[in-house]
Amino acid sequence: MLYAKVVLGLPIEGPFDYHVPKESEDKISPGARVWVNFRNKKEVAYVTGLSSRTAIKKVKDILEIIDPEPLIDKKMFLLADKIAQYYCCSLGEALESMLPEELRKGRKWGQSEFSLPKAGKFALTPFSQRLHFIQGAERIPAYLREIKATLLQKRSVILLFSDIALAKKTAEIIERDSEARVFVLFRKQVKGLSVWENIKKEEYCVVVGVRSNVFAPVNSLGLIIIDQENDQVYKQEQVPHYHAREVALMRAEIEEARVVLGANLLSLESFYLAQNNKIEYEIIPAEKKYPEIRLIDPSRVAYADRKNKPVFSKYLADAIYANFLEKGRTLLFINRKGFATSAACHNCGAALKCPRCNINLVFHFDENKLKCHHCNFKMLLPEICPVCNAGYIKYSGLGTEKIESELSRVFPQARIKLMDDFKGDLSLTDILVSTSAVIKHKEFNFDLIGVLGIDNSLNRVDFRSAEKTFGLLLGLSALTTKKIIIESSNSNHHCFRALINNDPSFFLKEELKERKQPKFPPFKHMVLVKIRGRNLDKVKKASYDLFEKLNKIKTSSLKLISLNPAQPPKLRGNFYYQILIRASNPKAASGFLKLHLKNERYSGIIITVDVDPI
Repeated sequence: MLYAKVVLGLPIEGPFDYHVPKESEDKISPGARVWVNFRNKKEVAYVTGLSSRTAIKKVKDILEIIDPEPLIDKKMFLLADKIAQYYCCSLGEALESMLPEELRKGRKWGQSEFSLPKAGKFALTPFSQRLHFIQGAERIPAYLREIKATLLQKRSVILLFSDIALAKKTAEIIERDSEARVFVLFRKQVKGLSVWENIKKEEYCVVVGVRSNVFAPVNSLGLIIIDQENDQVYKQEQVPHYHAREVALMRAEIEEARVVLGANLLSLESFYLAQNNKIEYEIIPAEKKYPEIRLIDPSRVAYADRKNKPVFSKYLADAIYANFLEKGRTLLFINRKGFATSAACHNCGAALKCPRCNINLVFHFDENKLKCHHCNFKMLLPEICPVCNAGYIKYSGLGTEKIESELSRVFPQARIKLMDDFKGDLSLTDILVSTSAVIKHKEFNFDLIGVLGIDNSLNRVDFRSAEKTFGLLLGLSALTTKKIIIESSNSNHHCFRALINNDPSFFLKEELKERKQPKFPPFKHMVLVKIRGRNLDKVKKASYDLFEKLNKIKTSSLKLISLNPAQPPKLRGNFYYQILIRASNPKAASGFLKLHLKNERYSGIIITVDVDPI
């Protein structure tokens, strides 16, 4: 009798034993997918091992073997195991995060005709030699240098970008500059499985893509490059909540590869490693002239200039007008879409909120509708208040559409465009109004950039708010060589001081000082236990019960910090609470939570864990 140990892409630990039918014993192997009956449902499962014995009395038969050859090799199994231990998920969930959707659904694939030569044994390179950081705007030539050196050794390269358009553009550059096979791989691409299969057949190649590309099925991996490694898009929103940078380090260790991180600014985690001499550091000098930075505090201007609550200061308005007369291009930046960010009854004060997310609806003038930016709920403008039947709804708050409207009033002769509507040549636009989407357009160049509402970003209840804000401002500074005017009431913040002096290291050092005392990352790890459900009372009860239970367990590896409603507290019809935990070791924290959450069952409640939340 032969039994297969299998795991499934479900939030439940395995493995589970299934009987292998006699006629299939020579067709099954670890790493293959099989169809099994699990809880009366036909599910895809992954074989982790084979055994001639089982402790289970009644064992179900495997329904069908999908792969006659292993789909997942030992190295990827080891990587999945590391992900499961670090990010508090099951091995099956970690395995499924590595595969294209078609394979997760049980589709068969073309078996590889290429057999790898047996790898020779060699010692692991020291960590400090494997991790390399490249800082500067012109990073692509440095990447090409690293890629060529790796290809000469006949080893594969994986490149990760925060934007698919930039990934495709870079792939074209690499293809022109080298003789290696270059692939672009990302989820939901046309014929994605075919691309995945072709990569698996190559002895060595270059694969370019976004976050999920860290799992590209390359052979003989030699190098992983992550561009803009501080970008939060590298954090997976769904379970498992992995970060591509951390997974890249895990995979590089397993496959004895190097990791190159690149960005205009290091993340605090990478800077902390650099401070401890665990990263090789390379700075590429800027070719462009650094712009002049001017800070305007709206609260300190003359009362006559602010009594009418202008959309932007007189200083900024004068600068825009002077730039227009000189036929220069202006960018006005505000990181909020829409015309007004809230709509409320002038009589009773009741705010119009999304029924699914319970957050303020945003008024979009172009559609003449109120919209939720979390779930895309839309509604027509009400003529009367739904609470008190009063006939006047007041709109407040600034968005890109309101800025465009005000610019059209003040500068009627200027050609003004919203980034959402922008198509064609920038030279046909005098003033562009945009959110952070403009930063992706490295080809843009402006003579003046005005930054509005940046305090909304800086003052968020988020220990990473300053880091995110500074990264945003650095991205904007790359779009001009002349002048940036920033309106802010926090002019002494180290974020602005570092920007004015063009000294990112000053910001990073100051930010590390602020995080050290409360033991925020990178000094400690944060873990969020998220509790969600449709019934608020059930969610609150489950959250308080779980917090009380975990708080009674004595452990030195982690500390429960707080229990609060999430931000936002309601999203897409679900209510959210979260338990914040501080841990010295994420693996120990994940092990603790797996042990104490496995028997927690609440009707209508889903519990997930996010390690190192962004």
